[in-house]
Amino acid sequence: MAASMASQAVVRGLRAAATPKHLFLHKFKSARLSPRRWLNLQEYQSKKLMQESGVAVQRFYVADTAPDALAAAKRLDVKEIVLKAQILAGGRGKGVFDSGLKGGVHLTKDPAVVGELANKMLGFNLTTKQTPKDGVKVKTVMVAEALDISRETYFAILMDRAWNGPVMVGSPQGGVDIEEVAARTPELIFKEAIDIFEGVRDEQALQMAANLGFKGPLERQAADQIKRLYDLFLKVDATQVEVNPLGETPEGQVVCFDAKINFDDNAEFRQKAVFAMDDNAESDPTETEAAKWDLKYIGLDGNIACFVNGAGLAMATCDIIDLHGGKPANFLDLGGGVQERQVYEAFKLLTADPKVEAILVNIFGGIVNCAIIANGITKACRELELKVPLIVRLEGTNVQEAKRILKESGLPITSAEDLDDAAKKAVAAIKK
Repeated sequence: MAASMASQAVVRGLRAAATPKHLFLHKFKSARLSPRRWLNLQEYQSKKLMQESGVAVQRFYVADTAPDALAAAKRLDVKEIVLKAQILAGGRGKGVFDSGLKGGVHLTKDPAVVGELANKMLGFNLTTKQTPKDGVKVKTVMVAEALDISRETYFAILMDRAWNGPVMVGSPQGGVDIEEVAARTPELIFKEAIDIFEGVRDEQALQMAANLGFKGPLERQAADQIKRLYDLFLKVDATQVEVNPLGETPEGQVVCFDAKINFDDNAEFRQKAVFAMDDNAESDPTETEAAKWDLKYIGLDGNIACFVNGAGLAMATCDIIDLHGGKPANFLDLGGGVQERQVYEAFKLLTADPKVEAILVNIFGGIVNCAIIANGITKACRELELKVPLIVRLEGTNVQEAKRILKESGLPITSAEDLDDAAKKAVAAIKK
């Protein structure tokens, strides 16, 4: 599922007051911006992980055809069924399908209706407040048992630098934006640090359950769910497990009705099964391809491609292009451990964008060897037969060797003395 950072905001004591925005964000607030791509799981995938760790969730099945959805509804054999379209965007309940069906979440007591609804969901685009304007095609639906919720609470476990480890965050007010609760009634936010070597102690879990408002036998049941959620948190190398709501049913059950899980990207090597579930069908293809080469790419709406090492330098490059009357076509950060092949692949991504009319390379070599960048640039220019103007500014480690490589290549590369010079030349190149 699309991951929420709400609980981090709570722990750090963030409030509704606005913070100063970087010029980059202000200037391009109307451009298409998206964060670095993390592991994305659908709702049913997150619930499957929870189920495998003994966390109480609704009974459910997944279907990719209307007949399968109907069969799943009959197999559940429950009083009421909830049918949910599976896409990564939020706001599904108020979304609209291009089939004419309104709502990506439906309740019914008749299994036959599930088949009819699924027939209007599967293969059609669902548009919500978080999707592109044309929506996202629905390929799977989740058919689940509908449970009544008599009370909703909020619970999360996350890694937090301020606490040097995992922290539990809870509130008896769930099912709403937790940021609003933190801003209006901060006394209803409860936090408890966890000793990562010791884990969640019984008394900690029971105290949090009491803080969430569970009483009698439900307090022990909620405490058990809290401990199981922590086991899941460790098991999958999560940085956050957020349950909103952690609900109480009229029948006396404590159930995790919805969950968002963030994963430690550096743990991929030991979480192969989890990362294999990554659903990138809804991600921008260029961003997905960039991630394969450990490149941080964000598409923008301009025509000057930016090829930079370091996020701060990339933002500064976008800013100065704008300052000189140009518009950046992207934000591309090579990072520090770049190799020639990554430079080549980065050029492939940039030149594949039909909007790009010029490329500005801005490298400040600290741990990056400028000669490696120069070799990658010349290789890419020759093999890709670069057709657009290329402006290069290099400074730092091995820069003289890098400049020699570019000069002796015989390629039509425009050198720049500094960032301001580079931006001026890039803007001038597209105005010719």
